Amino acid sequence: MAKNLTTREENYSKWYNELVIKADLAENSGVRGCMVIKPYGYAIWERMQAELDRMFKETGHQNAYFPLFIPKSYFSKEASHVDGFAKECAVVTHYRLKNAEDGSGIVVDPDAKLEEELIVRPTSETIIWDTYRKWIQSYRDLPLLINQWANVVRWEMRTRLFLRTAEFLWQEGHTAHATKDEAIAEAEQMMNVYAEFAENYMAIPVIKGTKTESERFAGALETYCIEALMQDGKALQAGTSHFLGQNFAKAFDVKFAAKDGTLDYVWATSWGVSTRLMGALVMTHSDDNGLVLPPNLAPDQVVIVPIYRKDEEFEAVNEVALNLMKKLRSKGIRVKYDNRDTQKPGWKFNEYELKGVPVRIAIGPKDVEKGTVELARRDTLQKEFIANDEVVEKIISLMDEIQENLFQKAASFRNEHTTEVASYEEFKAVLNGKGGFILAHWDGTAETEERVKNETKATIRCIPLDGDDVPGTCIFTGKPSSKKVLFAKAY
Repeated sequence: MAKNLTTREENYSKWYNELVIKADLAENSGVRGCMVIKPYGYAIWERMQAELDRMFKETGHQNAYFPLFIPKSYFSKEASHVDGFAKECAVVTHYRLKNAEDGSGIVVDPDAKLEEELIVRPTSETIIWDTYRKWIQSYRDLPLLINQWANVVRWEMRTRLFLRTAEFLWQEGHTAHATKDEAIAEAEQMMNVYAEFAENYMAIPVIKGTKTESERFAGALETYCIEALMQDGKALQAGTSHFLGQNFAKAFDVKFAAKDGTLDYVWATSWGVSTRLMGALVMTHSDDNGLVLPPNLAPDQVVIVPIYRKDEEFEAVNEVALNLMKKLRSKGIRVKYDNRDTQKPGWKFNEYELKGVPVRIAIGPKDVEKGTVELARRDTLQKEFIANDEVVEKIISLMDEIQENLFQKAASFRNEHTTEVASYEEFKAVLNGKGGFILAHWDGTAETEERVKNETKATIRCIPLDGDDVPGTCIFTGKPSSKKVLFAKAY
C-alpha cells in the first residue's frame, strides 16, 4: 500500500484531508457537506463513545432520546438561542412528494405544506425543555441528569471532514437542578470529565477555561471549555459545558415546588462533544507516515502479521501467532491477526502504519526457530526482537508506555508553542511566526476582542481557570486588565 501522503510541512491542511481518506476514517458523501464515516473511523468513535458513556453514567447520568424535528415556535421562546442558530438551521416545510404532471420527475407537493415548519435539530435545548416541563413538578424530581447520543445538523457553508460538517454525531447532556450552585457545579464537573477523557484516553493535553461573553453558547450565562493545540499551531475546541441559568426554564415554564412549598424555576446546564474529536485525534499525534493512535482508543492495539513462503512455513508460524493472540486477548489486549493471503507482508506493514495501530508483530520461520517475534512501535517506529515467553508482558507494559509517550510529546509541543506577550507588535509577530497559544492581557471589552479578531484572525480561546491573575494592561488598548487570556487562530 503506497501512502503518497503530502507532508505536514508541505501543506498541513492537504495532509489532514488525505490522511482521513487514505486511512479509511471517512469520505465525502453525495450529500453536500455531509460525510460517510467508514468502519475503521466509526470503530474509533465507538471507543470514544464507550469510555465517555461510562464516565457519564459514573457521574449519575442516564441516556434518553428526543425528536430530530423541533417546531419552529420553540426556537422563538429563547431569543439569544434563536439568534445563535438561525443562520445554520435546515427547515422542513412539506411532508410529501409527487410525480410532476408533465412527467419531468418528482416534485414537492404544494398541497402538503406543514402548518408549522420543523427545524432539523442543530441542538436540542428547546425540545428537551418543553419535555422537562412535564417531567418536573417537585424538588423530588431533581436533579434531572440526562444525556443523548444523536446526530445534529448545522448548515455549514465551508465543510471539512470531522472538523466541520453539515451533519455530525455527538452527545448532548441536559440537566436540571434546584439551585444555581448545583447547576454551576454540574457544568464544571462535566468540563472536568471532558478534560480527563481528552488527557487519559486521547492523550491530548488541554487547557480548561471559560469563554468570553461573545464566544459563549447561545443562551448560556457561562460556557466552560477545554482547548487543545494542533501540530500546525491552531487551537481546537475539544468540548464545552454550559451553565444556562434559568433562561430555558423561564422560556418553557419549567417550575418546581421546593421543600418549603414555594415555586421556582429550575437551573439548567447543557454540555457536549462531537465527532470533531476525531479530527483532534488525527491532528495531535499523526505524522507523515499516517495515523498514530493512542492505545486506549485504538480499535486494534496490536496486529500480528505472519511471514511465510510455503504452506508448511505458514503452519508453524500460524500456530505461534494463534497462541500469542489467545494469550494477549486473555489479558484484555485488542488484537488483530491478519492472515490474509491476498496481500504481501510489506503491503500489510504499510497499511497498519498508515492506520496507526500502536504495535505490530511480525512472525516468520526464522522467528519460530529462534523463539522470538519482531515487535514494531508505531509512535517511535522502533523495532526489536522479543522472546516468545516475554512478549505478552512486554506488550502490556508498552500500552501504558506508548499512551504516556504520546501525551508527553503533545504536552511538550504545546508548552513550546505557548508564548506570553506584552505588546500588540509582539502578539502579531508570534501569531504569524511561531504560532500556537498566546497569553496576553485583554481589557475585557467585546469591542477590543472583535478588533483583534478582524485584524489578525486570532480569537480568545478561553480565560484559563488556572491562569495567573496578575493585573496588567491590554496589549491592544493599553487599558487596565485583570488577567491574561488565551489567544490563538483556531479551527
